[in-house]
Amino acid sequence: MSLKDWLIALRLHQWAKNILVFVPLILTYRFENTENILIVLLAFLVFGLVASANYLINDMMDLDSDRRHLTKKNRSLASGQLSIRNAVIAVVILLLGAISFVFILPLIFFIAIAIYLIISILYSLFLKKIVILDVIILAGLYTMRIISGALVIKTIPTFWLLAFSMFFFFSLALIKRYTELRLIKTSGKEDGYKSSMHGRKYLVEDMVILQIMGIGSGLLAVLVFALYINSIEIKLLYSLPEILWLALPVLLFWITRMWLLTNRGLMHEDPVVFALTDRASLISAFSILVLLWLAASLV
Repeated sequence: MSLKDWLIALRLHQWAKNILVFVPLILTYRFENTENILIVLLAFLVFGLVASANYLINDMMDLDSDRRHLTKKNRSLASGQLSIRNAVIAVVILLLGAISFVFILPLIFFIAIAIYLIISILYSLFLKKIVILDVIILAGLYTMRIISGALVIKTIPTFWLLAFSMFFFFSLALIKRYTELRLIKTSGKEDGYKSSMHGRKYLVEDMVILQIMGIGSGLLAVLVFALYINSIEIKLLYSLPEILWLALPVLLFWITRMWLLTNRGLMHEDPVVFALTDRASLISAFSILVLLWLAASLV
C-alpha cells in the first residue's frame, strides 16, 4: 500500500471532527494560558490516534457489509488493498502512540478516551444494528469529544453545552442515515420493505420519519441556545450576551439548509465532513465565532 492508501485507511481527514475538543477552551476563553492550548493540541492528537485505530477496528468488523455497500466496498480493507494482519498491527501502534501521552495529559482524559473507544467498539459489534439507538450513540460520541476537551483543561461542561451538543449531533446523525437510505432509493436497489441498509435495520420507508426527527432535533438545539442566552450562567462569561441573539438566525440558516440539501440529494454521506468543506458552513461557523468574541469583549 502507498502512503496515500494508508492515509485513506486511517481516515486522516476524519481527524477534523476532533476539533470539537477545542470547544470548551474556546467557550471558556482560557487562551491567556499557553499551557492550556498545548494540552488541548495534544488531546487533539491523542483523539486522532484513537479515532484512526477505531476506524480500522470498525472496518475489520464490517468487512462483509462494506463489501456489499455501494461506496464502502472501495475502502482499503473491503477492497483487499490492506490485509487484516497489517490492520491489526496498525491498531496496536496507534493505541500505543496514544497511551504514550498518559504522563503528560490528565488521567481523567484517558478514562474518557477509554470509554469513547469501548462504546465505539460495542457500537461496531452490535449497537449499530439497533434502530434509533445507533444515531443516539453517534451523537453521544461527538459529545464525548467535547467532554474530553473540557476534562483536559480541568473544567466541567455545562448542562447547556451538553444539551445543545446532543440535539445538534443527533440531527446530523439522522442526516447521515437519511443520506444512506436516499442513496439506496436512487440507485434502484430498493425492493419494497426489503429495501434496507446492509448491517442496519433502517428501511427506505423510514426516510420521512428520520427527516422529521432530524429537523426537529436541529431546531431543539437552536432553542437550547436561545434559552442559554437568557440564563444566569452566560453573564459570567460574556459582558454583552445580547449580541449572541444574532447567532440564532445563523444557526437556523445552517441547520435548515443542511436538511434542504440532504432532501435534494446533495449531501455527503458524512455531514460533518461536508460542513468542513462547504463554504456556507464555514462562513456560518466563522460568523458565530466572531459573535462569541464580540459578546465577550465589548462592554
